[in-house]
Order: sequence, then structure tokens, then C-alpha cells
Amino acid sequence: MSQTSTDRIVDLFVIGGGINGCGIARDAAGRGLTVELAEMNDLASATSSASTKLFHGGLRYLEYFEIRLVREALIERETLLRAMPHISWPMRFVLPYHKDMRFEGETPTSRILNLVMPWMKGRRPAWLIRLGLFMYDHLGGRKILPGTTTLDLAHAPEGRPLKDKFTRAYEYSDCWIEDSRLVVLNARDAAARGAVIRTRTKVQSAERIGDLWQITLVDQDSGDHSTLRARGLVNAAGPWVKDVISGTLRLNSSEGVRLVRGSHIVTKRLFEHDKCYFFQGTDGRIIFAIPYESDFTLIGTTDAEHTDASQKPECTPQEAEYLCRFASEYFKVPVTRDDIVWTYSGVRPLYDDGAKSATAATRDYVLSLEQAEGAPLLNVFGGKITTYRKLAEAALAKLGPHFPDAEGDWTAGVPLPGGDFAVDGVVALAESLERGYPFLSKAWARRLVRAYGTEAVDILGEAREASALGPDFGATLTGAEVRWQMHREFAREAADVIWRRTRLGLRMSAEQIAALDRWMQQERHDRRDSDAGAAKG
Repeated sequence: MSQTSTDRIVDLFVIGGGINGCGIARDAAGRGLTVELAEMNDLASATSSASTKLFHGGLRYLEYFEIRLVREALIERETLLRAMPHISWPMRFVLPYHKDMRFEGETPTSRILNLVMPWMKGRRPAWLIRLGLFMYDHLGGRKILPGTTTLDLAHAPEGRPLKDKFTRAYEYSDCWIEDSRLVVLNARDAAARGAVIRTRTKVQSAERIGDLWQITLVDQDSGDHSTLRARGLVNAAGPWVKDVISGTLRLNSSEGVRLVRGSHIVTKRLFEHDKCYFFQGTDGRIIFAIPYESDFTLIGTTDAEHTDASQKPECTPQEAEYLCRFASEYFKVPVTRDDIVWTYSGVRPLYDDGAKSATAATRDYVLSLEQAEGAPLLNVFGGKITTYRKLAEAALAKLGPHFPDAEGDWTAGVPLPGGDFAVDGVVALAESLERGYPFLSKAWARRLVRAYGTEAVDILGEAREASALGPDFGATLTGAEVRWQMHREFAREAADVIWRRTRLGLRMSAEQIAALDRWMQQERHDRRDSDAGAAKG
């Protein structure tokens, strides 16, 4: 263990390597600020890799009158589609409707309906759904995404997996996002613009000394300590935002965070088409059933209070049963625990607005700037993947007076690494990859394009056969791809590769995963030796 002190001063230090932290780091670095970020685990290791994998306006938020949030998110959908066509794409959502559907939950909208139309208690009338979808189509100024249509489920293929009582559905547009890759690509772009990204590095303490923050870091692997100073500090620690305020920074704050656990199940494939289902529950909640990784269906999410950020969120047997039972209200063939191949759960750090239930708590973000004494501190509460870029812009606007030489907004329309091609160009790019590398299968080429976009050719290099890509770990994962992730994408362990930068853990055996982990450890050891030798030379 060693202690390193430095006189290095950066403009902005960011705590937290989730989507908000990495988005802010990228935005700030692109404005010409010197930036450093620390994440105590892997990038996107908590909330940002455990989402429902959608970026969307949030149709159900209209019932809570969160019009500003919905409008901002709707506008952002198409901005993001253009910036990251490899890791995001349009998706059509099917909302089955039945006139006798009732629910027991309560929203501001349902309270009004119950007053003016008491005979409709427990129902969302068709006209209300159509009104919501009309607003959804027009609030965000759609240009790429098609609008709402009505489906006759008795004859449409989307109706085949559903119970016969569902004869009508509304179909509308939203989008899919590879959530953890979004985080990684923001971190990569931040680093390319000069930011220092430190993973597995914990902020032990931070205190104001004069007009600067003095920050002490601990390397989680070696135990080594280091210090630096910063002109501004951003607390984007997600579920740990309050812990950082009270523990790491030792400050008092009346603002709180509400931890809400969202659990998901992944099942064998339940239907053949590529559209997503939006299901309404009798409890007033909604879930999605989404095509996932070609051979699976993703179902989620729940909303449950989670009281301790240090407790790893897991999908409980009760939550899994709830999701199975919920989906079975719609599918002809019941969804059972035997269908589940994987579960995951994440904690959403929502701003504590005093709502009665986790479902009703606001999904909007709150940026709290504390600058009473010297260097500024910006605490980030809440937020959602869809609005991460706007959150970053708002964060830099809050901090702007402290950095008068920083450049203006710039991220809208600027592609993330590998995203420099047309929104509808994935098929052409994959076909080009197949022609250039005949040993690739169609599925393999498409997977590489969906993960790396135009950078897929940089991973494959001059290989003319699969063996030239190094070890074959299974599921089309090769040494060349893993090296790319280790050297360019901050991956260190097998879990970083198979559950965050890809989802190949769904297709790999325990033996293959163990072999990958051993190989990565050896690769890291060899690289340390090489770097040490170069330093001596």
C-alpha cells in the first residue's frame, strides 16, 4: 500500500461511473474543462446496467402530469437515435386493450376520473388511452418514429400469443438502448477528450480547503491512496448519493433519495415478432414484455422500496412470481418460473418528493448546487437514461458561473464512438462486415455491429480466419474483442465483459466464463509487466 500526493488540480471531479456521471464527464471534457471521474466498481455496475433497456418518453408519466419530463424525453429519443444508431433502435409497442380491464391503483388522473365518472372506477377508458397516445405522438415533434396505429388482434400476428379476449390494441413508438454500453461509450468519449476515468477507485474523503476540493482516492485493487484537488465536485453516485453527502463529504442536507428496486426476469422466447408488449396490471402498474438478445424475452419491472444502498438488489422469488402472474394475465400460455433463465435487479435513486408509493415517486431529475463556502458541489438526484444528455447539459449550466471559460452546449447530434453512420444503416454495415470477413456468421456480424458500430473493423483488424482473433471463449467472444474491451473500454473481469459490455453470459457455460476470467487475469499481469519494463527502459 502506498500514499501519493499530488499538486494536480482539475476543473471538475465526478463521483460515480453510471450514466449521469459519465455523461457529465463527457460533456464537461468537450467544453474544454479538465475532468477526472472515479467509480468504486466497474462502469455501469449498478443502476445503469439494470434498466428495462428502453429510452422512452414514459407514457405512464402522463397520468402523473409530468408533462415537462415526458416532452423532454420524447424530444431526446430522436437526438439519441442519431448519435448512437449501433446501440439504439426504434421499437414498436403494442398496448392491448379490453373494456373490462380494471385496476386498483391510484394516480392523479384516476382520482379526477373517479370524481367525474364514478361508474368508470378502476378503468382506463379507451378515449383516455387515445388522448395519452395523441399527446405522446405530438409533444416531442417526431420526425423519425412512426405514430400510433390501431391493431385488430384477432387477425394481426401480434394477437396470436395473447388471450382471445384481447381483440384490440394500440401500437406506438419508443426505442431500445443497450444501457451499459451507453455508459461505456460516454466514458470512452470523455477519455478521448482528455478526461481521466478511474474504475474500481473509491473516493475515501473530500473536503473544501480554500477555493478547492481536496479529494483522497483509494485503489480498490491495490489499496494505494492518492490525493488531488478540484475546482468543482459532482456527486453522481446514484443510490449512494446521500451516503456520499453525509459520509464521504461529511455535510448536512435536507434533501433525500428514495431507493426503489426494479426487478426483471428473462425467459425463453415467448413470441416470434420483434415488437414489445405494454401490459396494464390490476394494481395500476405496467410491465413490458420485450424481445431480448434474439432468443429470449425480457419482462419487467417491479417497483419496491429498497432501504439500504449497500445491500445488493436481487429479484426476490415474490417479485419473479409477480411478473410471471402479471404476464400470464395476457399470454395464452402461462409464464412460469420454469421459463426463467436469468433475473436481474437494480436500484433507482429517485428524488424523495414525499410520494405515497414507489410507483408514484417522480422520475424527474433534481440538481442541487451547494456553493455557500468556496468550491461548488453539485448533487445529482434521480434521472433516467433517456434524459441523461439533457441532465448533463443542465449540470454544466448550473456550474457554468464557476467556469466562465468553458465552451457552450455541444453534445446534441455528436455521435458516440462507432455511431458515425445512418440511423437505418445497421443492416448495410453488418453485410459489409460479412463481405470483409467471410468467416463471420450473419448473427456474429450483426452482434459486433450492434455493439461497436463502425469500430467493429478495428477489432477484427486484418484477420482472415477466426483463429487469428485469439482464444475462442464461446458464443462468438474472442480474445481480440476482450482485449478491445480491456484496453479501450475499462473492462477488468469476466463479469465486466459478459454482463455489461455484452450479454453473452446468457449463452456461456460456467467453465467458459472461468476460462475467460483466468485469461483476463493473465492478460492484465502481462500488461503490467510490459508497462513496468517500458518504464525502466
